[in-house]
Amino acid sequence: MDWLNYHHLHYFWVAAREGSVTRAARRLRLAPSTVSGQIRTLEAAFGHALFERRGRGLVLTEPGRVTLDYCDEIFSLGQELQDAMRSASPLARTPRLRVGVANILPKLVAYRLLAPALHMPRPVRLVCREDNTDKLVADLAVHHLDLVIADAPVALEHDLHVHSQVLGECGLVIMAAPPLAARYTDGFPRSLDGAPFLLPSPDTTMRGLLDGWLDREGIHPHIIAEFGESALLKAFGGEGAGLFPVPAVIEAEIAAQYGVQRVGSLPGLRERFFAITMAHREDNPVLQHLLASAGGLLEAAD
Repeated sequence: MDWLNYHHLHYFWVAAREGSVTRAARRLRLAPSTVSGQIRTLEAAFGHALFERRGRGLVLTEPGRVTLDYCDEIFSLGQELQDAMRSASPLARTPRLRVGVANILPKLVAYRLLAPALHMPRPVRLVCREDNTDKLVADLAVHHLDLVIADAPVALEHDLHVHSQVLGECGLVIMAAPPLAARYTDGFPRSLDGAPFLLPSPDTTMRGLLDGWLDREGIHPHIIAEFGESALLKAFGGEGAGLFPVPAVIEAEIAAQYGVQRVGSLPGLRERFFAITMAHREDNPVLQHLLASAGGLLEAAD
């Protein structure tokens, strides 16, 4: 049996996080040649290059990204073990929940959906990462994640044995910076015809809901920009680039954070957020608690 050299793995992990062998060597208090040599030894053992050099920096290859994902988990567990042994009750391990959050989901919605895990009787450690839904579901399938939160269920024809459950839902509102809001509030929703709009990318559930509603109402806005990341969309909206949709449940927070206000609500539209888990893998007590709270995690603010 081949044994993994964790010293080599640690040098790789630090170099990946620092983005440079020189910075990694400084942090590790080693010579750069020592760090480079250990990483080359690890690459030889794996049979894959883990880095590509670009200028003075390092860029992870695809095998390098996979290795980094494992390293994050390995060294997080190592720190957790140290913390447990230093605690008054070393046998009581802190429960963990590894969550993948689809990058199109508003961060405040993700927080609302995950908040019950933070209020359990025993402390819980959340390990969260963002990516597109397909990549997160692939990681779920190989048990790198316990849960994926997304804006749509996994398609029925998907080969993976996954289960999708509604975790929460809420209405939608249109918001804008005050000068734009003042211009388009009167006569809403007919005022939206020709209005400058910032929209999520066409592959999102919210976009599908909005496109269907606009088509039914015969409203044709002027689409200024499309975004695959919700925070960037709101940043543009806060600067007055256009009107934009927001889940009603986080309207107050978005208004305070970006200095925007409601233009109007979209009656009858409800956006759902899904918990995606592996079938028959819901034995994590934190996950069980979260799924038991499903349906009531978001209060409508229409």
